[in-house]
Amino acid sequence: MLKWLKKITGRSKTSLPLCSVVVPAAGNAARMEGIDKVMAPLDGLPVLIRTLRCLERSPLIREIIVVTREDLLVPVSQLCKDFMLRKVTKVIVGGEERIHSVQAGLREVRPDAELIAIHDGARPLLRQEVLEGAILMAQRTGAAAPAIPLTDTVKRVEGGQAVQTLDRNELCAIQTPQVFEAGLIKGAIEKAVASGESLTDDCAAVERLGMKVTLTPGDPCNRKITTPLDLVLGEAIVAEWGD
Repeated sequence: MLKWLKKITGRSKTSLPLCSVVVPAAGNAARMEGIDKVMAPLDGLPVLIRTLRCLERSPLIREIIVVTREDLLVPVSQLCKDFMLRKVTKVIVGGEERIHSVQAGLREVRPDAELIAIHDGARPLLRQEVLEGAILMAQRTGAAAPAIPLTDTVKRVEGGQAVQTLDRNELCAIQTPQVFEAGLIKGAIEKAVASGESLTDDCAAVERLGMKVTLTPGDPCNRKITTPLDLVLGEAIVAEWGD
């Protein structure tokens, strides 16, 4: 087993970890009916800016790397300057798929980072307790992610027909940020890319190595903006929060 896997078990730290965040925001928003989800206004602020502000507020976050599309490189960089996001140290161009964007971001993280969190650029309604709960758990266990229980019945489908009802008590929805020991996630993503894997979830890269991810409490409000309806729901949540 690789050396960076041997560090995971039995960790007990009391000092605050040095945590960097990679924010993939390079998607093409195929389900947004022509709306660019990270630049779309949410109660007057771009979705991405709301996301970055959530991360900026946490004392556990030391740096933020934003990974975006080439056509958004200048606009996103300017927005970060306009909103004085001091922890955003780099805005870089991502790859063809999410995993390539994450890989690009990981390569830009400061070398002394102990933990690396990966958080969707289109997930702007992140509470501090969800963010910091995942970071502190990852400090203890090496890998952590917030999750919420499923409320709908889930079916396994073949050829357009339901063939099995799954036990939803054994299932959950995983959110971001997903937080990992730096060496672990760098090695896991590099290995996944080398193997030609196309993953939509960073935990899956770690799980492929036989590692377990500890789940922490998520939040139903911590939803990803993927459809126009999500923007409407996001507006309602922001209005309720008064933020």
